[in-house]
Amino acid sequence: MSKSFKSNRVLQGLVVWLIVLWIITAINPLYPSDWLLENLLVFIWGGLLIFSYRWFVFSNRSYALFTMFLSLHLVGAHYTYAETPFGFWLQTLFDFERNHYDRIVHFSFGLLIAYPMREFLLRQSGVGGAWSYFFTINGILAFSAFYEVLEVIAAMIVSPELGNAYLGTQGDEWDAQKDTFLAFVGSIVAMLVTWSLARKNPGES
Repeated sequence: MSKSFKSNRVLQGLVVWLIVLWIITAINPLYPSDWLLENLLVFIWGGLLIFSYRWFVFSNRSYALFTMFLSLHLVGAHYTYAETPFGFWLQTLFDFERNHYDRIVHFSFGLLIAYPMREFLLRQSGVGGAWSYFFTINGILAFSAFYEVLEVIAAMIVSPELGNAYLGTQGDEWDAQKDTFLAFVGSIVAMLVTWSLARKNPGES
């Protein structure tokens, strides 16, 4: 089903892209300390994918989705989520009250990571059918909520200034709940698309 890394040109290209983007975004980040803290997620995520490659290989589609999400995160880590230029451009264009780049990334977490999560469930747990969609959506919701808790803990450990930059709440006391909800919505959209494609092509999961 899967190719070895040496023969998988698509996966090799994705890895090269992430390495190049990481190097670019590592140059003169807006807040170096925050950049390092934000990149802990990249190091942990990348390490898990590398470590697990020997016994579980995702499809190229899943690796492409991982790459898209990590790319969004790397850009956000370079500027901080609250000060990303693309977010400011959207803020001006639509007259938003805040920079919504962080909202985009949280929605993208559900949208882009739900498919790989379901792929893992299908192949490792034996869960199939409607339950695979249900558990995937709930998994995204649970993980998103857990991550928000980890963010708060990190913000309490570091200095207040760095904590605010890391959290990127921009004065919104309900920021964590909104971020979690957006990831939840993103996962629903992803599973609806996956379900629709599965109906048209029964051979695809």
